[in-house]
Order: sequence, then C-alpha cells, then structure tokens
Amino acid sequence: MNFSIDNITRANIKKVSPYSSARDEFKDFSKEMVFLDANENPFENGVNRYPDPQQILVKMELAKLKGVSIHQLLLGNGSDEVLDLLFRAFCEPKEDNILTLPPTYGMYKVLAEINNVENKEVLLTENFQPNVNAILASANKNSKLLFLCSPNNPTGNSFTAKEVEKLLNSFKGIVVIDEAYIDFSSQKSWLQRLSEFPNLVITQTLSKAYGMAGIRLGICYASSEIISILNKIKPPYNINELTQQRAIDRLVKPLEIKNQITTILNQRTFLINALKTISFIEKIYPTDANFVLVKVPDATKIYHQLLQQGVVVRNRTSQLLCENTLRLTVGNEQENTKLINALKTI
Repeated sequence: MNFSIDNITRANIKKVSPYSSARDEFKDFSKEMVFLDANENPFENGVNRYPDPQQILVKMELAKLKGVSIHQLLLGNGSDEVLDLLFRAFCEPKEDNILTLPPTYGMYKVLAEINNVENKEVLLTENFQPNVNAILASANKNSKLLFLCSPNNPTGNSFTAKEVEKLLNSFKGIVVIDEAYIDFSSQKSWLQRLSEFPNLVITQTLSKAYGMAGIRLGICYASSEIISILNKIKPPYNINELTQQRAIDRLVKPLEIKNQITTILNQRTFLINALKTISFIEKIYPTDANFVLVKVPDATKIYHQLLQQGVVVRNRTSQLLCENTLRLTVGNEQENTKLINALKTI
C-alpha cells in the first residue's frame, strides 16, 4: 500500500523540538563520574537519580524476547499513555477521526473525547469479527487511527488474520492492534509481520500474562519512523526507576512466565467446563484471553448476587452486542472453584 507517515503526522508535531533532559545529553555510566548536571539530591538511596529516559535496559530485554529492534520499541506508563501519544501525534483535534469496533476496550473512546477527536464506531459482526466493508466505507481522508483489539475485550475472541490483513492493506491511516491478551491466544502475534506493514502499530502490556499490572508498563511496537515521532512528544522520564527495575527482574524469568500462562490456560479450560454445568448460563463465548464472556438471563441481578457471596466479576450488559453478559476473569484454582460454587447457589 502507498503509506506515508509524513502525510498523517500533525503539522505542529513535525515542528516540535523534543525536550532534551540531562540524561539524554549525557548517559555514559561506563566509568566513575560526578553527576552535577540534573539538580538531583546527591545522597544515594537507589532512586535519587533520574531514570533512563529511553529505558534502554528494559528495551534490550524486550527486543531479545520478541525478536525486534530497540528502535521499534516505545514504553509507556501503561498502554493508555502509548495510545494517548498516538492521538496527539496523528489526530488533529476537531478535524480528524478514529475508528473503533464496539464492543471493545473503552479507553479508545475516552481518549478520543479527551483529545477532541471524532470517534466513528463500526459494530463488530454477530460473530464479533470486523465488518471490513463497513469499516472502509466509514473511513475518509481524515481517518487517522483504526483500533483493533485482538484478542478483543470484552468478547475474548481473536480477529481472523484474513480480515485484519485486508484492513492493513486498505486503511489509509495507522492500524493499531491492541494485543494485551495475545499471550493467552493460540493465534500468532502480528509482531512477526511488523516489517510488512508500515502503518502497523502493535501495543502489548506487562499487566496481564506477565503479572505486572501494578507497575504500569505498556509497550508499543512500530516502525522506527513512527517510534521516533512518539519519542519526540513523550514525557522525558515517563517510566520511573522502580518500574524499570521490576520489569527487568520479571523479563529475565521467561520460564516462570510461561509456566504461569500454562496454569492460567489450564484453569480457563477448567472454568469453561464447569460453566457448562450451570443451568442458567445461556452461552459461553469462545475466548483467546484470560477471561470468559457468558450470557445469562439477568446479568445485573446475578452480578449483585455474586457480590453478596464475595465474588466480583464484570457486568458487561451495557456494552453494544453484549446485553446480559458477564465477563469472568480466570483466577487461580481456589478462586475459580469459589466462583463456580457461588454460581451454583443462584
């Protein structure tokens, strides 16, 4: 496809001169130096110095793990910061628009409202797949971002590669594939095809499979051209030192992560089989994530009944195409057993 990042980047962003922090100007830690350049407190306590603004050590671990270059990586204070940077880089307020595919992750819509960018919603099909023809028909010259959440939240299913590829080849703006749940999916990550599509941006997170929701670390993979634009506008020290340290500690334990993912997938199978024995559950939707969406007669009533028994699930009945559904996160064996026992008493 004929895609030019220059054509969709906001004019004012092209002119931005990024802030140069003290650690951007000098970051050679290979020899003993006296640092008197950043107005820091000189008393060492492990966090008295500013963190690496480019998070090189974290990126090196991720690049090794995912098979990409560190120049194709941007880290954010949660994936939401990454998504917000995409809006600010490519969407002109009051002029441009984005496309989202409900039911989907709600922050896309919120970020559009915050950035004063029109959100064009194109419903998924009844099978929760992208309606490619309707999406392309809704897009125009001001459509800058298309958000595909796959595996999708709250439905749990992955989008078929054929439909996604059609969109990557035909949509004139940036296609953002949100892969927050990709580690639980049988489908391959689109990271393997990153170099094929200059308009492809992939977001992932350490919050789900990696068990690091509390450190707030989101990851963006894209061409070096897109990453360089996002680097121009990100806050200089957006990832704090403690987050960087905890991320590295976790990333160097791939076997532990793999074992936990396997346990979650086994528990997902256990949960689905147990849900089949609950008489009032009308439908269990296919899932590639660490949660299961189920249809029930009265989601709000059952949600409150579960609360009374000490179990918190997510009521998704207000979402388009999700009337009377509950989203059940896969917990550990004890938690899943408590959920099933609670459902059996309703």
